[in-house]
Amino acid sequence: MDAKQVVINCIEAVNNGNYTEARKYVTADMRFVGVFGATDGGDAYVDYLEKKHIRYQVHKVFADGNDVCVLYDLLMGPHAIYGCGWYTLTDGKVSLLKVVFDPRPMM
Repeated sequence: MDAKQVVINCIEAVNNGNYTEARKYVTADMRFVGVFGATDGGDAYVDYLEKKHIRYQVHKVFADGNDVCVLYDLLMGPHAIYGCGWYTLTDGKVSLLKVVFDPRPMM
């Protein structure tokens, strides 16, 4: 499976509330760097998504080797916030994710 499909599958699993499936697409030592801080560990990242009930409305996905960029609306409660995620894969799983978005609507 190519990097783009891995990321798409992970996002679809999250959107479907299937966090067990989502965990299959991230490494155990995955690093997440976000607007509000960072987490270490794939389980910590997926637990955060589950706790916050985050979903994605994907607009565009670009891939370059093991790097995948996703442009999306981040759906968090009543908020739909436009953002971007840069996913880096190692051995076919997401090992690093950096996201950017304007968090002001959530404050």
